Amino acid sequence: MQTHATRTDVVAGVDGSPESLAAAHWAAQEALRRGAGLGLVHAWHFRPRPEPDVPLGTTERDWAEEILREAVDSVRAAHPALTVDADLVSGSAVSALLGAAPDARLLVLGSLGLGGVAGFVTGSVSQRVVARSPRPVVLVRAGQSAAAEHLPAVDGVAPDEIPEIPFRSVVVGLDLGRPCDELIEFAFDASRRRLTDLRAVHVADDQDAAEGAAQALAALLLPWRGKYPQVSVTETVSSGRPAAELVRAAEGAGLVVVGRRTGAAAGDHTGPVTRAVLHHVSCPVAVVPHA
Repeated sequence: MQTHATRTDVVAGVDGSPESLAAAHWAAQEALRRGAGLGLVHAWHFRPRPEPDVPLGTTERDWAEEILREAVDSVRAAHPALTVDADLVSGSAVSALLGAAPDARLLVLGSLGLGGVAGFVTGSVSQRVVARSPRPVVLVRAGQSAAAEHLPAVDGVAPDEIPEIPFRSVVVGLDLGRPCDELIEFAFDASRRRLTDLRAVHVADDQDAAEGAAQALAALLLPWRGKYPQVSVTETVSSGRPAAELVRAAEGAGLVVVGRRTGAAAGDHTGPVTRAVLHHVSCPVAVVPHA
């Protein structure tokens, strides 16, 4: 299988798991929305003794090529009009994905189940890439399908009619103490591409602060409403624990957008609210790095 690096807007990591295949198909849909190509990246290690999942008589590289080929074939079969490029990299998955990030505008990775140790445990590939990527990263659950981003279809709707069904809302969590243009622009752009509404959520410290926060949120979003007049925006300010309130606000959403601070002070970490969303929200989650 011929493999090569490519410059594309959307790059997805694949490793043969159901969640990475779901991520590849989500990334394919996003690439089509952007009018861009899709890059699929798979990393492999040479080991004197192949891993147990490598079929007998097959080399590590041959098995890696097969994993990547199957992902490419699956995406191309579902999206024949999409340009799909494959990149087989020798090395760690984290290094391969971070190496692809500067030439991409978006990274897409698979995620395991909700909560518990099965999800974003310390040291996992997704956790480290999210914490270090210079580009936005979207995490997609296993089993996530194109239909899941849309509102429920009535009986009798054929699969090829799903794109005509309205998308679920995009939800963005905003910290008014550290407003971020990159985060807001990503959320508005995602809503525009999906022709759906945007729900902007801020959690105030207490009820007394909520009224002032509502005015500040409206003022923050006013110029963005002018830049994206086609996007219908709902502003919500509540009080309580930010993580719990944002997870609650994300129910029924098609995409949730949260931020991650960069720089020496933040280090290679995600904040507590972003971690909670990654653990407990079932729809795709976009993590946008910002200063």
